[in-house]
Amino acid sequence: MDLLDGQGSLDEEMKKGNIFLCDYKILDGVPTNVINGKKQYLMAPLVLLHKTKDAKMMPIAIQLKQKPAEDNPIFFPTDSEYDWLLAKIFVRSADFNVHQLNAHLLRTHLLAEVFAVSLLRNVPMVHPLYKLLIPHTRYTLHINVLARKSLISPDGAFTKFAASGGEEEGMFTILRRSLSSLTYSSLCIPDDIAERGLEDVPNFYYKEDGIKLWEAIQNFVKEILKYYYKTDSDVENDPELQKWIGDIFEHGFLSQSSTGIPQKFTTVDELIKFVTMVIFTGSAQHAAVNSGQYDYGSWMPNTPISLQLPPPTKKGEATWETILATFPDVNTTVRGMDTMFLLSKESFDSVFLGQYPEQHFTEDFPREKIKEFQGNLEVLSISINVRNRMLKVPYTYMDPKKVENSVAI
Repeated sequence: MDLLDGQGSLDEEMKKGNIFLCDYKILDGVPTNVINGKKQYLMAPLVLLHKTKDAKMMPIAIQLKQKPAEDNPIFFPTDSEYDWLLAKIFVRSADFNVHQLNAHLLRTHLLAEVFAVSLLRNVPMVHPLYKLLIPHTRYTLHINVLARKSLISPDGAFTKFAASGGEEEGMFTILRRSLSSLTYSSLCIPDDIAERGLEDVPNFYYKEDGIKLWEAIQNFVKEILKYYYKTDSDVENDPELQKWIGDIFEHGFLSQSSTGIPQKFTTVDELIKFVTMVIFTGSAQHAAVNSGQYDYGSWMPNTPISLQLPPPTKKGEATWETILATFPDVNTTVRGMDTMFLLSKESFDSVFLGQYPEQHFTEDFPREKIKEFQGNLEVLSISINVRNRMLKVPYTYMDPKKVENSVAI
């Protein structure tokens, strides 16, 4: 069986760094929803991917449950058309649930709320950190109140129609597991990409644009903070600053030192990195995980929010009728598409990254640095648009002109 298109053995490709694993173990054993009296299904698949010679990342094997067993076959592209297609559909449904609860809700919306609440209750308006960060909290608390009511409340769209919704608290199981595995380094895109071994993955525009945005934000933050904090002792001896990070560590990360989140700031560089992460999370990272939802989810088979039949236990039994019966019903499909459309929709009063309509800084230096930041973002936007004109599928989500300053939708 040649799964690697003549490029060698699996061992050889692994040694070359061309084999990747996507593991959805966070979903293992999660209780699932019941919709219109029908039990829904959500798998915890393992997906093996191969980086090909023509710079593509292609799936070469799918196991739909975590533990190997006779009734848990490994599916390959060489299997029947419907076997392979159905396996991929289960993976995409799993990805939807992890994406919405971990990548989207927890790692952008809820973290941005933690940063904002701590800022509002610990840092006075005259403080430079407040002036720097308050524009990046715009509408965050408001949208999260709405999300709690319309998406994850007992009558919310996600609770009622997603596979991990329902009364069995599947989504809260996923959120708890996601929080327990959350690390500081995974929130900092240069560290995250390196730790996952993705530095050399080609055509990975989230990585390329994201790291450039991180660097632009970091340079801006560095200029501002070094203007106010000349030495490390200035940071250590700032009580409001220390209360801000202490509150975040205690209430946002449950005082878990294993997360790598600092409990206090001891150096200027430490402060710069953390503030860069805060701004990046609420702006660029949220844009990356939010803006494209409808683009990829409007075709339901690509992102089914729930599935109505259990996964196949044998090869060769899947048919077109099996696939149609596995998909969510029409009402569930429409509610999922509607939700993704609303979440992806650009607000009529959006404020984009680097734009500060309200002037909080009074000194000339930070105002000049804001203009420099805006200029750097303009250059980055132009380069992204030049590249996108050459792509069959443009990657627009981290164009600074499409990235909002805050989690506002």
